[in-house]
Amino acid sequence: MKKKIFFMLINMNVGGTEKALLNMISEIPKEKYDITLFMLEEYGDFLKYIPNYVTVKYLVGYNQIKAIINQPLHKAAVNAFRIGNFINAFILIFLYLTSKVFDDRRIVFNYVLKNYKKIETEYDIAVAYAGPMDFISYFVINKIKAKKKIQWIHFDVTKVGFNKRMVNKIYKKFDKIFIVSEEAKSKLINLVPSISGITEVFYNIVSPSHIKSSTKEGKGFEDDFNGLRILTIGRLSKEKGQDLAVRVLAKLNREGYNVKWYCVGEGNSRKECEKLIFEKNLGEKFILLGSDTNPYPYLEQCDIYVQPSRYEGYCITVIEAKQLLKPIITTNVNGANEQIKNGKTGLIVNIDENEIYLALKKLIDNEFFRTKFSNNLFYETYDSTIEMKKLFNILEG
Repeated sequence: MKKKIFFMLINMNVGGTEKALLNMISEIPKEKYDITLFMLEEYGDFLKYIPNYVTVKYLVGYNQIKAIINQPLHKAAVNAFRIGNFINAFILIFLYLTSKVFDDRRIVFNYVLKNYKKIETEYDIAVAYAGPMDFISYFVINKIKAKKKIQWIHFDVTKVGFNKRMVNKIYKKFDKIFIVSEEAKSKLINLVPSISGITEVFYNIVSPSHIKSSTKEGKGFEDDFNGLRILTIGRLSKEKGQDLAVRVLAKLNREGYNVKWYCVGEGNSRKECEKLIFEKNLGEKFILLGSDTNPYPYLEQCDIYVQPSRYEGYCITVIEAKQLLKPIITTNVNGANEQIKNGKTGLIVNIDENEIYLALKKLIDNEFFRTKFSNNLFYETYDSTIEMKKLFNILEG
């Protein structure tokens, strides 16, 4: 009989976390395991890449509780007052005050899920994979039947809202906590020492063969630019650092460098990016390409890959750039030193526009370094089986 695996996440938006999940699913033998993806909402361009043998389900009624989960309760209460829903508004105020006094949002989750019965199917493993981490963690612990339960963490816990008291109460109920880099693990355990014994690193999975074959599909660059192309892939957001990239390009442009910088990705910082690009007079030099589920033709064709993030869990686009032997510059975020050998397979710099600028100048001015990094990456090997064994070991007991 096949064993059952349950993954819960918010949606299948285009992002590194969702891509890592799809890559991991491709490594799980479908003849041995039944996989269920349980999402809060039916959304995201990666939905079409879910294999047809995977069961997909959604949380019924999520739209009715979404505002309560994703925004401060006092704001939700104000909105309820505005539309005349006074009873709900008073309930939300009560929940807000109670959760504040006890410093525990489980009170809120218990309320919004009061009419949700525990899912009857029993799984061999249930994974709180991604999304509003406290809600999904709470749901997996309280509403899913499973022999083993896993919490997966993809971010830097020191850079996001992280309620240590609540997390300590929920996380200790999991059988295993996977986190995507050694540095991120160290930060997590420093905040919540009680979970050190069940916490283990599980690096994000990529598929080198899929990356290389995908470079032959899609569109890639369509302009006739004859200078050096710099590429960044990632959601347009403050944490991904595209604003730093714009400022770096402005300096290079003033010095007359024949370069263009392209960004694949979409997000809530687009307007801020466009404004900064306009202010720096870089409309023809800094190109926002929008979201693309297949960025690999761009990655194959670029000359330098730059990841200017302010924080990461373990950046999957850096791993992908390595598979295509690209000269890489990354900021010193979680996992950077586990991905790049500084000065040998790329450059790691502080989260600072001047350091990114100096590193780029070094690579632009000296083709030797670009060739050196690419050649050194050629001799690196990538093997996903080491990571997948960590999951299979739990499945097989």
